[in-house]
Amino acid sequence: MADEELVKKMVRAVLQSSKSGVSLSHLQVEYKDLTGELIPYKQLGYATLDALLHSMPSVVKLDKGQSGEVVCHATTGNEMTHITKLAARQRTAKRTGRPQVVNCQMRVKPAAPLALNARPRTSLRQPDHRGRLGRGGGRGGGYGDPLPRTGSLRDSQPDGKGGRPHNTPPNTPTRRPSLPSERSDKRMTLPSRFQKEVHAHLSQNQQQSNAPSILNENTTPSKPRLPHSAPYSPKLVQSRLKEVLNKHSNGLWVSKLPQLYRDLYKQDLPSEALKDLEHWTHICTVEKPCSTKPQELLLYPAKETSQITPHSAATPPTHDKSPFHHKKPQTQRSSATSKSSTPASPRDLPPEVKQKLGELLLKYSSGLWAHALPKLYQDTYKCKLPEFVLDHLNLLSDICTIDYPMPDNPKRAILYAKVLEDENRNQSGLAGSETKEAVERSLSSQTVPPLLIPREEYPSVLVVEAGDTNSVILRYIGDGYSKAQEKLEDEMREFYGQDSNKVALTSPLTGQLTAVCAEEEEEILRAQVCEVMADKVKVHYVDHGFSEVISKSKLFELHEKFYRLPFQATKCKLAGLESFSQEQAVLKRFESMATGKILLAEILVRQEVPLVVLYDTSQDDDININAACMKALQDKSLESPLKVNSAYMNVNVTSVCSDGTIYCQVPSRGLTKLNEILEKTENYLHSQVTSELLVSRPFCGKICLARYKGKWSRVEITNLHGSRVVDIMFVDVGVQASVEVTELREIPPPTLRDLISTPAQALKCCLADLPVSVGSWTPDAVQWLRDTALHCSDCSLKIAKVDEPKRLAHVYLFTSKNFHDKSCSLNQQLADSNLWSHQKDVFLSSRGPSKSLNAPTNPATIQTSSLRTDGQDKVPHTPKRMSSPLGSQSAPPGSPPEQLALPPLLELPEIGQNLDVFVSVACHPGHFVLQPWHDMYKLVDLMGEMILHYNKMEEKPLKVEKSQVCAAKLENNWYRVLVKGVLTNGLVSVFQLDYGKHELVSCTQLRPLTQEFCQLPFQAITAQLAGLKPRQWSEEASIVFRNHVEKKPLVGQLESVQEASQPWDRKVVIYLVDTSQEERDIWLHDIMAEFTDEMSNAA
Repeated sequence: MADEELVKKMVRAVLQSSKSGVSLSHLQVEYKDLTGELIPYKQLGYATLDALLHSMPSVVKLDKGQSGEVVCHATTGNEMTHITKLAARQRTAKRTGRPQVVNCQMRVKPAAPLALNARPRTSLRQPDHRGRLGRGGGRGGGYGDPLPRTGSLRDSQPDGKGGRPHNTPPNTPTRRPSLPSERSDKRMTLPSRFQKEVHAHLSQNQQQSNAPSILNENTTPSKPRLPHSAPYSPKLVQSRLKEVLNKHSNGLWVSKLPQLYRDLYKQDLPSEALKDLEHWTHICTVEKPCSTKPQELLLYPAKETSQITPHSAATPPTHDKSPFHHKKPQTQRSSATSKSSTPASPRDLPPEVKQKLGELLLKYSSGLWAHALPKLYQDTYKCKLPEFVLDHLNLLSDICTIDYPMPDNPKRAILYAKVLEDENRNQSGLAGSETKEAVERSLSSQTVPPLLIPREEYPSVLVVEAGDTNSVILRYIGDGYSKAQEKLEDEMREFYGQDSNKVALTSPLTGQLTAVCAEEEEEILRAQVCEVMADKVKVHYVDHGFSEVISKSKLFELHEKFYRLPFQATKCKLAGLESFSQEQAVLKRFESMATGKILLAEILVRQEVPLVVLYDTSQDDDININAACMKALQDKSLESPLKVNSAYMNVNVTSVCSDGTIYCQVPSRGLTKLNEILEKTENYLHSQVTSELLVSRPFCGKICLARYKGKWSRVEITNLHGSRVVDIMFVDVGVQASVEVTELREIPPPTLRDLISTPAQALKCCLADLPVSVGSWTPDAVQWLRDTALHCSDCSLKIAKVDEPKRLAHVYLFTSKNFHDKSCSLNQQLADSNLWSHQKDVFLSSRGPSKSLNAPTNPATIQTSSLRTDGQDKVPHTPKRMSSPLGSQSAPPGSPPEQLALPPLLELPEIGQNLDVFVSVACHPGHFVLQPWHDMYKLVDLMGEMILHYNKMEEKPLKVEKSQVCAAKLENNWYRVLVKGVLTNGLVSVFQLDYGKHELVSCTQLRPLTQEFCQLPFQAITAQLAGLKPRQWSEEASIVFRNHVEKKPLVGQLESVQEASQPWDRKVVIYLVDTSQEERDIWLHDIMAEFTDEMSNAA
């Protein structure tokens, strides 16, 4: 008999992961993805799934969606509330209050699937091999047993020592026999830990994926590292390092250096040498990616052109805080480049051309497609890029790194700028900062560690106050931040509650750290003296971010043990508001929407004062705080008029969406002013020769410019697909599109304020008195309205009703000026037509970006979305593409390509070797899906190309067959999928070939997969965990496994491969190791074996 309470928890976990709800038909799929089996409603005594859900009012709320389908929503309960009931102390300069709960219903904002790995990534730390240390056993560094890291399993071989069983293959991890005392210690803490882990997973949002917790607190201490085989000789190591780098001129990961050194010279690389690499600027160049781990560094031969003076070489370099992009050495780089070279290739580029190209590349730190260079260069500098550059990209090797995600097509390259920082400038800048901090704390005997930015993509923050959007004061919420602060203040209250510990600070000095007894409270807080008066002192509460004047008698000496926690109050800068940081309208809006609330912060730039976008996710829809503050600058008198029973002539219908929504431009003062400003903007951009206006850091809600019908128009970025493709909305015409970031421009400073203060001129409408609601329109009805309204040059409309919260007008639309007779309206013509008949339960979804709109006529402007527009010919995508050898482009419309060649099989390492992987789906140890970690950026690039390609295609019926490989649109992205089955209601069951998920999609969202998207091997690898006997895994075991592996990068060691006739049927048996913790390797088969043993003993 199934456990009803467990089913309820699992259903709640599924529903909490989707803010917009889960359709009843899709709930079973989501549940199976999570648990590995369908909802057992019959075993629970219910005839239908619907009956079971109606019996769970505390878990699920059933509503009807716009298409009429039943949609399931999570019911807010105590478990959900518990996640975010953070006792954030709300304080003002006038009064320090007791803890308050704010924004209790916080929802985690899901990370964009394409933004995760948008560039070449570093190697993961490889697990240690225990055999070489003579420890016996077999696996390196068990999860309860930290070991010093001296090598990797991928490169090392066992030395034959130790107690490995004779029937165990070399280099294969096995469960280490535990000593009695060690085993008993582990087993005492294990049951409660696993029980806590299961309950924590059930009560939190499934989208969260935190680092795995320590399973056993009592870990054995690390053993000392083995001595080196020879004394450390810097000169000898330097000479050998030169030889190594000569063989790896394209770059080398520092983590691979010890093994290469050992293989070549039969000696271990001294650990001191790794520390000295950054100082040997005459030998090598060290580049730091975003990660702070010392192993994740790139090593290049020293550049002859940039000689370092003896003075600077002797000066220890400081760590630059500016973000570096990740660059992965490419083995195909030299070969791919040589293919495009000819004997007649020019020796070098003109210096001015190379300088301009360097400027362009620096604007796009996440990489720039080479095919975008010619147009971008001409738009920016008003001159042509020499034609030979794309054929000889090696000419740019000194200013950029060239990556080939598609080795078979060298012209599809991505260029990454090489950032060469001025070390002296960095040192002086940092020295100034350190001097300032030294002055502030010169009177303190102890130093306080700096506050580190959380590693999460969307950390929770408590907004304290903002007198300037460039310096918003906030506190991070969570473990190590607010919780650590509350613990510290509890300790301070207890410590200073004893009179013997209260040492009055009789002579406070400016800059001194002190303990303060808060007014009207028993709280003891950390503070810094700002100003000393006669009998009072002004202090700044370093953990709460505000200041107040208090009596000197409230000050006590701060004990040294309270210096260990970083100051919790910090600052951030709101992206997009830099030019309006002190505008009163902006600050007032921010005060009302953000101050005192817990929000989510999307960190765009991790620097001393991070650049962020704030989101309020406590409501049904996410609220972009930055965008809302920007709209506070709008002049309401310029908005499009919305008066009931008012009629308007000379109306321009600019867009008809697939859900029946239309956008119109109504003659108004705001539209007249907008056209004048855009004309000035056009003239300015035409006259400027600069790269300053390129959009280098896109984010959701950003207002910028893109071309529409050959002219620059205002757009808002609505979604990001990786770092090089975005979805945009032309706010003045209601058109949505997908474009490359290189097509965007910043609004010029001379017209910035005028454009920002002018409200969007696209009036959102829907037709009144129709037999169906918005969202239930058939394709035929949508197309009829497009053909009729978009071609009419003189429309009229009459407003019947206004939905003010949504700014949506219900209107009667006319193609003539006879707006007095409703029988002549398009509403009536549609109502009387037979365009509403359609196949049962098949609707065009209104979720996600609007699909079809007015196609731009300029071939170098935008790529429109997926549905047909007003009949204009579609504009071919401007980037050059590799022609299909199979002629798939000539296939008849609506039919799949006849001889589609599948991608090559994904290459796997040899048996026993390591592979860095990302776990995209995890059902249980017997079934999960891997992706190659190093190639994920290639998949992001491919999907960006697919978005640009398919979002501009006209929708044509596709004959769908089982086992067909095609492209499918799911949640605003395009995926390569395998058709598993065709249902009678127009839905198709598909399998994502790159992510390993099963989905249901409307047949209208399928397109033929073209040959150019079949170069990259399918990335999903079906797997099962090695080292365990096959069994029926319980729900609790599945939760523990998912909690440790899903949506995480891990190191896998290949045990075996089960080949198959089709790539999606291939399966691997693999060990998984979590090496994210510096001193421990967590082997998943050990964890699951321990869990299984405990469950068996408990039974």
